[in-house]
Amino acid sequence: MDPLLLTLVAGLVGLALGVSGMAAFRASEAQRLRLLYEDEPSLPDGAAEVLSIIGRAYVIVDAIDGVVRASPAAYAFGLVRGHTVVHSELLDLTARVRRDGVIEQQQLELPRGPLGQGTIVVQVRVAALGAEYILILADDRTEITRSEEIRNDFVANVSHELKTPVGAISLLAEAIDDAAEDEVAVRRFAQRMHKESGRLSALVQDIIELSRLQGADVVRRGKAVDLNSVISEAVDRNKLPAESKQIDIVVGGSASTPVYGDRDLLMTAFRNLIDNAIRYSPEGTRVGVGVRSRDGLVQVSVTDQGSGITPEEQERIFERFYRIDAARSRQTGGTGLGLSIVKHVVSNHGGEVTVWSQAGQGSTFTVRLPEMEVASEDDAPALPEGTATQGADRRSAKKGSTAVHEQGVKA
Repeated sequence: MDPLLLTLVAGLVGLALGVSGMAAFRASEAQRLRLLYEDEPSLPDGAAEVLSIIGRAYVIVDAIDGVVRASPAAYAFGLVRGHTVVHSELLDLTARVRRDGVIEQQQLELPRGPLGQGTIVVQVRVAALGAEYILILADDRTEITRSEEIRNDFVANVSHELKTPVGAISLLAEAIDDAAEDEVAVRRFAQRMHKESGRLSALVQDIIELSRLQGADVVRRGKAVDLNSVISEAVDRNKLPAESKQIDIVVGGSASTPVYGDRDLLMTAFRNLIDNAIRYSPEGTRVGVGVRSRDGLVQVSVTDQGSGITPEEQERIFERFYRIDAARSRQTGGTGLGLSIVKHVVSNHGGEVTVWSQAGQGSTFTVRLPEMEVASEDDAPALPEGTATQGADRRSAKKGSTAVHEQGVKA
């Protein structure tokens, strides 16, 4: 056969094989895609659209609890990892719904993630979705639950704290009535009644202060505040109780720059902090108040010479109504709200309050607040003579800026 003809025939055969191979590949790919499409879970009509607008985390599982679809919130809450429902409590609910066909609803407290001790409280509703799937809806109730617990604890504690002085006043009134002819007894009971009424008044005042703090908007209503004058006034307001125990209040240092915030709230915080130091200090001792500016922060330390606070108690002393020694607090007239007010005020001003203490060596409470940077010296409040130089130098570096800048709070 002619070599040229053989070459032509071979080329035609190769072309035919190539075309048939390409056709086979395309047919195979089309079949694979068709199978994939047929295996893709199909939700009931309209289900996807409804789930996209309900605003709650959702998970859809199949007959073997494999995750078919899940919202980003479900992953963020830690309910789903990969294609698996994480928590056995949710799987128990899906099993019951699959078995009974009845909608299940529960509030669950679940671990937030594989590490740490964080938990999330979710209101879960589990229902059948079509013939094949189970739908899990989850609503984050963590913050609401926490707020309810705080409110309930607060109401219970307030009721208990009010009950004590009110009951004492009632009993003392009866005692005075019964001892009307005994002038010495009447005077003694009247003094006790005066003390209990003072305690009741202090408690009501602290509750009012705490309530006022809840609605305070430091960001919108704040102004430049000179902490030197605030500390001076707070010390002045505590002079009478200090003198009654022969306690000297010694102030050292000064703040070179104002802070941004609410002067009345800051006054309340530092008054409570100094008052706390006086209450738990022995007679004839000293309470020190140190003020200084450092690294963009104004730091105020209040030191007493009391009996000290154990490490376990230090973790709880800023809780509302917590008392280290309840019997001693009754003697000193403490309400258990002072330090919680301090912490709340300082937090609202972008600061922090910490405590250092050792048994038998007294305690030091330290408040750190971010300094305020202002456009010019004219914007700052007048500071005591000799303390304005540093502030003026710092402000000149920011001249032309009108923004209030809060430095990061360092421990």
